[in-house]
Amino acid sequence: MTHKQGVRFELAPDSDQAVSMGRHCGLSRVVENFCLETVRKKWAQRKAEESYGITGDDLTKVPWSAPALEKEWRAAHAERYPWFAEGKLSSRIPKEACRVRAAGFSNYLKSKQGKRKGAKVGFPGWRKRKDGSRFRYDADRAKPLDSNTVRLPAIGDVTTCEDMSWLTSRMATGEARVLGATVREQAGRWWVSFQIEVDRDGVNKRRQVSHDAPACGIDLGLKTFAVIRDSDGTRREIDAPKPLKAALRALRKANRKLSKSKEGSKNRGKARRRVSRIHLRVADRRKDFLHKTTTELTRTKSAIAVETLHVKGMVKNRRLSRAISDAGFGEFVRQLEYKADWYGSRIWKADRWFPSSKTCGDCKWINQGLVLSDRVWVCPGCGVHHDRDDNAAGNLLAAMLADPNF
Repeated sequence: MTHKQGVRFELAPDSDQAVSMGRHCGLSRVVENFCLETVRKKWAQRKAEESYGITGDDLTKVPWSAPALEKEWRAAHAERYPWFAEGKLSSRIPKEACRVRAAGFSNYLKSKQGKRKGAKVGFPGWRKRKDGSRFRYDADRAKPLDSNTVRLPAIGDVTTCEDMSWLTSRMATGEARVLGATVREQAGRWWVSFQIEVDRDGVNKRRQVSHDAPACGIDLGLKTFAVIRDSDGTRREIDAPKPLKAALRALRKANRKLSKSKEGSKNRGKARRRVSRIHLRVADRRKDFLHKTTTELTRTKSAIAVETLHVKGMVKNRRLSRAISDAGFGEFVRQLEYKADWYGSRIWKADRWFPSSKTCGDCKWINQGLVLSDRVWVCPGCGVHHDRDDNAAGNLLAAMLADPNF
């Protein structure tokens, strides 16, 4: 059975290749902004025509789709952007930039019409340099040549800092194929991310969770990242590294230097890269912790009960928003879900309003007066002393085991 997944490798381009990749990032940004400008103008024109009483086929057509946006780009770039043809840039980059914009417009329209689940999606905005440098190739235009080399059209063969044998060996046997590739720059470093379709059956079978592995309930929190209660009675706590909190002092110092540097100077560029490196290190530490924790859990637990957290609403609390964002609760649950599918574990998600912390694990009395600062409490019904997080994890586990549909 094939799975779609992403794999990322760091690149080690030479100076000419880095310049060329930077130019392609600029091209992608220009095309995306051209698409947005075109849609805005034609949409405004259509609205004006409707106000004049024009109807039907006489109205200006708005190019919402990727093929329509590509047609607009091909018609305009020779006159507006002559450097595109002269600069030996890949023709695949504008094609993918148009697809990215078309997807953004589609998400906006579906959200507006109520056809898209989740939070409301706003109208796409302008791409800016500070939003990040990236560009995409479609299909297998960009692909690994060997375990340490990637071929990028119009750029050349770029060496990687990491070994790609896991991917290249499977491509050689037909177990994997590249569906697309994204090249991205951050803090002066370059990465290529391959979107692949791969047969993981062999890997997943070797790493399958044991049939006699215990089930568990997981309560997520800020003081202790996760309290885990197993069905065999064992209890465990996992503490998060809190990478943003650890880097705040260095980040404040770097931001002060950035704010005091002269606009457009070389020192400002150095200061900006210093801030970017700190943010990159924070993100990498958090990602490393989440991947290691979720992999270990899904390979050692037969079933996992978790809460359904409304993270977007939680971060509106100004006192806790930074700590909540630093923890990465949403990414933790997302990784649990797809890794459980890989390794044969199961995920049970409690209802958002399930009172896991307020319910007494012994007599099921609900403590409606429990507040966030109450870390321990005594049940007036049966007199049992409860640790808030441990009690919540036990209640999640019990609810999962009692669910007849699970």
